[in-house]
Amino acid sequence: MATKVTMPQLGESIVEGTIGKWLVSVGQSVAKDEPIVEILTDKADSELPAPVAGVVTQLLAAEDDIIAVGDPICEIDENAQASEAAAPAGEPAAPASAAAPAPPTSPSVRKLAREKDIDLSAVQGSGESGRIMHDDVMAAISNAPSPARMATPPPAPAAAPPAAQRAPAAARASGPSGAFRLPPYVPKPGDEVVPFTRRRRIIADHMVFSKQTAPDVVTFAECDLHRTAVLRNQHKAQFKKDGVNLTYLAFAIAATARALREFPEINSRVLDDAFVKLAEVNIGIAVDTDEGLVVPVIRNTDDLTIRGVARAVADVAERARSGNLTPNDLSGKTFTISNPGRRGNLVGGAIISQPNVAILRLGTIKKRVVVIEHEGEDVMAIHPVMHMALTYDHRVVDGVHANGFLYRVAEILEYGDFEL
Repeated sequence: MATKVTMPQLGESIVEGTIGKWLVSVGQSVAKDEPIVEILTDKADSELPAPVAGVVTQLLAAEDDIIAVGDPICEIDENAQASEAAAPAGEPAAPASAAAPAPPTSPSVRKLAREKDIDLSAVQGSGESGRIMHDDVMAAISNAPSPARMATPPPAPAAAPPAAQRAPAAARASGPSGAFRLPPYVPKPGDEVVPFTRRRRIIADHMVFSKQTAPDVVTFAECDLHRTAVLRNQHKAQFKKDGVNLTYLAFAIAATARALREFPEINSRVLDDAFVKLAEVNIGIAVDTDEGLVVPVIRNTDDLTIRGVARAVADVAERARSGNLTPNDLSGKTFTISNPGRRGNLVGGAIISQPNVAILRLGTIKKRVVVIEHEGEDVMAIHPVMHMALTYDHRVVDGVHANGFLYRVAEILEYGDFEL
């Protein structure tokens, strides 16, 4: 009996996937749950396990093909016999003298190698049984020859380059049709052209789409973190003993989750002629990785204590940087927080992560002189202070709601009103 293997839905918003790399070939025996293909989506990369044991009789899609969810990609016959030599789809069987395939590798490592143009068959694995690890690929990247730099610039083009070289596709599709045109790029000595990686291309497309779709407005707030800092200092040693890093980010996320419950317009998404106030509060956290920003999601954030939020932040950040996020980890966010980290700046307005209607950008925390009231008198004190910027979609969110929401976030942090 033959079983058709179809493109799975790897996340609630995923409608298609790209065949990244076939891990099996026609005529090869596979066990149930054995990885057979690497699937790439705009959320994450993952391996698809075989639903049954048997022999691969057909590969119905080639690498780099984009396949809709539910469409067949291969066929496994549970009763067939494996052939002696099995060749990958579209390729002849390798001769006996061909190099042995690379040792087993995780999807994140294969993805890194593909984006950095590293041949895994030439990489020496340092893991168990020769398994190729992330550090092995990074070492291969370091040892690879640098892209050749142009010694002398080529002659200037006689005519402007094609439109595809003047502006991103998204901008060309719906940008203004005035007289302005970008001047053509003329290479000069020392210039280095860096092709977009797949992740960078996805980020670029998303950012252009968001700016063209949402009429965004930015509002700012200043927040005195003195009471939150006192609370944090009282408990961070005990949290550390329990293996939990009690960061200011955890407090900011918890305050945001509570404020989203009080201002549901901020926790919504836009439809064609309506908007939906979403029942769940799922906060996405922007995490910087070697391959660019990703936004893993902390689900039902408003149900978590500070300890729960801190554990969730550490978990998703670690898995993001190690390349172990799943598509579901990156889907379903209802609001986004961007944190500058230790080397941040005063504050900045972020671009809304679609389909959310707002994003909160946290600024760096610095000790500043503030005026407080003490025994009926105004006095100066030195407190940790943070600025915040809320970017919101004016199609749905009015200024009164945006200002009220941001004020409430700051208020919760200033009072240090948290359940640990």
